[in-house]
Amino acid sequence: MWQLPRESLGPLIASQAGMLARRQLLAHGVEWEEVETQIEARRWVAHTPRVISTTTGFLTPEQRDWLAVLHAGPRSMLANLSAARRHGLRGWERPHVCVMVDDELSFEPVMGVDFFRSRRPFELLRSPKPGIPSCRLEPALLLWAGYEAPNRAAHGVLAAAVQQRLTSPTRLINWVDQLQPLRRAKPFKRTLSFVDAGAHSGAELEVGRMCRRYAMPQPHRQRRRTDRHGRPRWTDAEWDLADDFTLVLEVDGGFHMEVREASADARRGRRITSRSRIVIRCTAYELIHEAHEVAVDLIGLGVPGRLPPGRVPHPPA
Repeated sequence: MWQLPRESLGPLIASQAGMLARRQLLAHGVEWEEVETQIEARRWVAHTPRVISTTTGFLTPEQRDWLAVLHAGPRSMLANLSAARRHGLRGWERPHVCVMVDDELSFEPVMGVDFFRSRRPFELLRSPKPGIPSCRLEPALLLWAGYEAPNRAAHGVLAAAVQQRLTSPTRLINWVDQLQPLRRAKPFKRTLSFVDAGAHSGAELEVGRMCRRYAMPQPHRQRRRTDRHGRPRWTDAEWDLADDFTLVLEVDGGFHMEVREASADARRGRRITSRSRIVIRCTAYELIHEAHEVAVDLIGLGVPGRLPPGRVPHPPA
């Protein structure tokens, strides 16, 4: 029966999902010729010039992660959304594995793996969790959001991590400061204020800022309403318009990655809607970054105001 070339390799193979770097094999006394013998016998597979698999067949997602990190060298680690996935983030998976390195020119490229170089201190960024080397969740998210992501996704992923209870706005804001200089740092802090416990007060602040900017009257805030089931509800913003008509703006404090949360908000809006009162919704992101779009729609629905130059209100629905 075939045996492992060295008994000491057993625990290492188990801990790395069957993946080994050639440097690790050499450290355990396994010479190049011995490795080639196992490959030629089709017991092992050379996936890159630097990484060997002790299993055959298709690689599992965990093995792909190990392949990427082992190929890049001993200081490398999963980063960006790949690291966030390892920390439990759901709904933001990407087909490529992302690895942070200190010298992207010291090894060959690998299909399906994105390498990027960082001069930031790896000791600060590396997660203390056992297993595959990974960046801490907060810097992984912020570096991807700051330098790789489109603007909307950049803010959305931060909110998603908080909503999934993987981190908190306070921890993310602290890391924004630690990572300075960080692109989009100031907008990130504003967005995180909306997903904290005080999201509604932050939303009210942004609604007021929008109204002043577009010469719109300040709305009634936190007005008490009773829905069709007799439950009390408090609305975010209301404007009393002509003919006893009321327009209600409800602000979603987060970015609604959870279907149940979005469904509850939609149900709440329906139940306070009447013939003389309609409810429209916007997100905190829109108030921060696209307030002009919200203002155009509100003015188009009858709220007095002054439109930005060149913009025409949409006709009332």
